[in-house]
Amino acid sequence: MPPELVQTETLIFVVTEDWYFWSHRLALARAARDAGYRVLVATRVREHGDLMAAEGFAVIPLPWRRSGDGIFGHFRAIASLVRLYRREKPDLVHHVALKGVVFGALAARIAGVKAQINALTGLGYVFIGSDFRARLIGRPLRLVLRWLIDRPGSVVIVQNGDDRRALVDRIGVAEGRLALIPGSGVDATLYRPSPEPPGPPIVAAMVSRALRDKGVIEFAEAGRILASRGCAVSLTLIGPLDPDNPTGLSATEIDELTSSGSLVWQGPTDDIAHVWATAHIAVLPSYREGLPKSLLEAASCGRPIVATDVPGCREIAQSGVNAILVPARDGAALADAIEALATDPARRAAYGAAGRKLIDEVFAEPRIIQATLGLYRQLLKHPLRA
Repeated sequence: MPPELVQTETLIFVVTEDWYFWSHRLALARAARDAGYRVLVATRVREHGDLMAAEGFAVIPLPWRRSGDGIFGHFRAIASLVRLYRREKPDLVHHVALKGVVFGALAARIAGVKAQINALTGLGYVFIGSDFRARLIGRPLRLVLRWLIDRPGSVVIVQNGDDRRALVDRIGVAEGRLALIPGSGVDATLYRPSPEPPGPPIVAAMVSRALRDKGVIEFAEAGRILASRGCAVSLTLIGPLDPDNPTGLSATEIDELTSSGSLVWQGPTDDIAHVWATAHIAVLPSYREGLPKSLLEAASCGRPIVATDVPGCREIAQSGVNAILVPARDGAALADAIEALATDPARRAAYGAAGRKLIDEVFAEPRIIQATLGLYRQLLKHPLRA
């Protein structure tokens, strides 16, 4: 076929929020574009629409939120995806995170899309939550999820081995349907090691949305404990409020957590590299993760880690290598671990160097991108065999 008649393959990303696409999938979308794909991004457009369009991506606004839409809002979002798929006739769709996977895979089934990537970025609230709402939603969702993703033409990306085992053992997804790709990678040229800032105080930073299930309550508790001990440690939370998340903390609740002065909330920032240049220790006391980008970036910057011993965190935070791991929901253990690193500069340096080595060997962005593009080629070559 003459070059001028070669068809460009159409790839559609489905992501709930534009900020998440921009922070977690931009490098992959650029690589797909540069490899010759026509890239469309279907998302809730709030702040990054013009930036995405400037990259050469077609931006498709979706009428949804991550929560609070109600049943009619869900139907409206799914119908909009069905119309999109029927109109664009994509060669491949890449659904990101649980809501994007469920809505997108259902729309793809209705519209007859032959090839899809379903990327689960962690099993999330409805799988780990213990309240009535989580129990009510969790069981039927597991049944629906299996029906949607365990089918020809679908490859399911998970970010850690625990989630892989859960999908096989608890949901019944065929193991051959799953691909383990550890996170979305980190730009190791942007996030570079730097000398520790002066101290005291030793700065322990947590980069995260203000969510209960990220461990913000325990982080604040650890701050109070360390202050009562007279430790010269400053605890800082960097990240936005997230009212759409069921475990999101309100501004009033954050004010209460910071009122004693043992925890400082700085709000969101676009310069995460600067955060790690001005901090000594990275902290993430999450209840469960896919693979936390904040810890990848911290490790890339050569910072030691204190994290919970839970799926996702322990993929990058390896006990005795570059991190101290503590039980989830245990503020006292968290305080002990932060103090142990705060008082041991040699250990901080050793853990920081080991973390950067992990990034270079396993988690660097080019490795993740090439693995994902390889899945694209596999699916497009044999869309109904996978």
